[in-house]
Amino acid sequence: MSLQCGIVGLPNVGKSTLFNCLSNAKAQSANFPFCTIEPNVGVITVPDERLIKLGEICHPERGVIPTTVEIVDIAGLVKGASKGEGLGNKFLANIRETDAIIHVLRCFDDENVVHVDGSVDPVRDKEIIDAELQLKDLETVESRIQKCEKSAKAGGDKFAKLQLEVLVKYREALSQGKNARTVELDNKEQEAAAKDLFLLTNKPVMYVCNVDEDSAVTGNAYVEQVREAVKDEDAQVLVLAAKIESEIAELESYEERQMFLEEIGLQESGVNRLIKAAYALLKLRTFLTAGSDEVRAWTFREGMKAPQCAGVIHTDFERGFIRAEVIKYEDFVALGGEAQCRAAGKLGIEGKDYLVQDGDIMHFLFNV
Repeated sequence: MSLQCGIVGLPNVGKSTLFNCLSNAKAQSANFPFCTIEPNVGVITVPDERLIKLGEICHPERGVIPTTVEIVDIAGLVKGASKGEGLGNKFLANIRETDAIIHVLRCFDDENVVHVDGSVDPVRDKEIIDAELQLKDLETVESRIQKCEKSAKAGGDKFAKLQLEVLVKYREALSQGKNARTVELDNKEQEAAAKDLFLLTNKPVMYVCNVDEDSAVTGNAYVEQVREAVKDEDAQVLVLAAKIESEIAELESYEERQMFLEEIGLQESGVNRLIKAAYALLKLRTFLTAGSDEVRAWTFREGMKAPQCAGVIHTDFERGFIRAEVIKYEDFVALGGEAQCRAAGKLGIEGKDYLVQDGDIMHFLFNV
């Protein structure tokens, strides 16, 4: 399941530093690989402490295999991107291809790092990028409205009429300088019509406040300004210090890294928190398989049922699905393995309508 988060931001906000920290993430935790598909795309392992516990119980021959998420470093944006200024067209095209946005905002003062607009103001920076994306979305919406009006009038197309209602709502919001994600739709039919539009400002977003070392734990006034500015958006805010993260990445041993984190008052690195948050932003969850051969994490979308999750492993599993054997992670760990869970009656037999939960340990039975 290849899904991408795109890192965006103005020049000199720490965007590339953050991506480079992610590229060195293998140095931050055991079995934490990173590889490059293209110069600006990284496949990064999602940290999951549950895998370590299961590995200790199962002692798998082939080891522990985590799941991954793709992070894309998108070129810095400048004013006028919606009209093709700078790398505007490439920037906007790259965002359109991603499933969610990680928006990096500069929330630190440093006279040695020049700000493209001359002063530090994360809310202004956010609004610059928002405005460019909104202008592009407004262009898309206006174009689609014309097409839908023709289809709705000429052929009585019901879907065109439905989509027209949605487009008018989006046009009103975008014209007021609001993101498409702030629009509340009336029903599932309208939500389905909206998905077909692929609007840039309708993508889920996480704002990453890049702060100085002293603010890594508590945040600062800039962070509070960002939180206030996005309170009406369906968006997450994450605080980290990219400079600290780059220092952590250079430390060789796990023990050194943990000592460094403890000294500055952090339990977990910002990179780990960011990767987990990006995974959740995409509405992704993890089910697990555990045995003597391997312990493995598998990615599925929230709301998927047992046969669909079986298909994540292999399409034959979904096609010939019979049933799923499910053990809750907590029971597996508490009782010490599958055999003990079977004996204690903690193994459930689930059918085609079972909604898979994050952390379920599953075994699929199928016949093709």
